[in-house]
Amino acid sequence: MLLDAPPESTLKGKRDRAILATLLYHGLRCEELCTLTVGAIHQREGVPHLRVEGKGDKVRYLPLAVLAQRLITAYLKEAGHSEDLKGPLFRPVKNNRTKTLAKPLHPVSVYQDIVKRYARDVGLVEAVPGLCVHSLRATAATNALSNVSVQVMKTSFLRARLHMAYPSTMETLAALPPDIWARTPPETQAYIRVLEVRVAA
Repeated sequence: MLLDAPPESTLKGKRDRAILATLLYHGLRCEELCTLTVGAIHQREGVPHLRVEGKGDKVRYLPLAVLAQRLITAYLKEAGHSEDLKGPLFRPVKNNRTKTLAKPLHPVSVYQDIVKRYARDVGLVEAVPGLCVHSLRATAATNALSNVSVQVMKTSFLRARLHMAYPSTMETLAALPPDIWARTPPETQAYIRVLEVRVAA
């Protein structure tokens, strides 16, 4: 519902859909999203990944969700900067003051003008008091654990996304319905138990 809020017929709408999908499926902070470059999308062992620079200059690699990849590709095709590998991935669509578009978005702008705006449009602000980008990060964790048939549910995905990205991982895991846990691959259950030990320590 949130991903459908931006119009898909405009450059801004394509960009905003790609941004929302990146946040929803990969659990990035606004600051991390704004520092992504076009070249941050690359292949690792034949699988598209995002290279994310997080707090403390830590780098992690996240498998790129199929829908996010499709929306990013559509946005880059329309925007025309797919070859600018060192340039910002997500950019302003207009700049009335300096006319410069080859610059990253500001994290506050991403939250206020994209996340909060479209959440308000679809009624999420009223339905989810205190909605923020961290809410989308929690949604990303839940998506990862719920869609057990998707490739990104593999252990490598959980290692990158849960262990390194979510301080409140165990709260999310504790809230999992029994049927979802039962459908979780054994190797993933084993890694989650390792996470439990690390968090407890």
